[in-house]
Amino acid sequence: MFCQATPAWQNFYFMDYQKILEDIYQEILPFAEKGKQADYIPALAKVDPDHFGMCIQTVSGDCFSHMQADTRFSIQSITKVFALAMCLSLKGETLWEKVGKEPSGNSFNSLVQLEFEKGMPRNPFINAGALVVADILLSELEDAEGEFIGFVRALCGNDEIDYNEEVAQSERQCGYLNAAIANLLKYHGTIDNDIERVLMFYFRMCSVEMSCRELARAFMAFTNRQPFDYAGYKLSTSRIKRLNAVMQTCGFYDEAGEFSY
Repeated sequence: MFCQATPAWQNFYFMDYQKILEDIYQEILPFAEKGKQADYIPALAKVDPDHFGMCIQTVSGDCFSHMQADTRFSIQSITKVFALAMCLSLKGETLWEKVGKEPSGNSFNSLVQLEFEKGMPRNPFINAGALVVADILLSELEDAEGEFIGFVRALCGNDEIDYNEEVAQSERQCGYLNAAIANLLKYHGTIDNDIERVLMFYFRMCSVEMSCRELARAFMAFTNRQPFDYAGYKLSTSRIKRLNAVMQTCGFYDEAGEFSY
């Protein structure tokens, strides 16, 4: 009698994701008191430090969640992926003339690396690169804030997603290092628009509030199962794969290598 083993890829569909999420939660419980809110941003210092949520959305349409998966929070640097997708749709390969696609190896807000490399950010996910992407969107779009939030709403299918102006203003009030980065970029001619305009657009993007469930749904667009077409922004499956490559190699800043390993 011939018996064929189940292909490894098929096991993906039989994994108990709900149990995996619950196990992760139990595993990290001992570390609950170790972290803290981003209290250098006053509005974020007020966030409940005990909020915890996880959500997984599968390509087959199943959704698994644990704890406060429906509680919204300002997504901060996650927004950089959405901005990059818009920019890549608008500019194509010419985008990489303004920002690189290499891992940084340094802190996400390093001034030293930016100065050493004469105002050319390593990738779109460190703050310098994200500011360049924000500048490009401001140059390309008549209503950058409206276009950006419309794009995010289209990705997750929810028109209630919005900016948190209190968080954006709070970030601006203490955003001295980002302001220094923007000034250095302007000095090297890497950004074209007014520094204050670029900073406020960047902070507003970071302030967007979404839940874990909404984020999981939004990122289904990046699974490269089919060409990407949301709110008029289009990416081929080939470009989506490249965007995923940049996420893997650069998305965790100086920890990207450890994550990939």
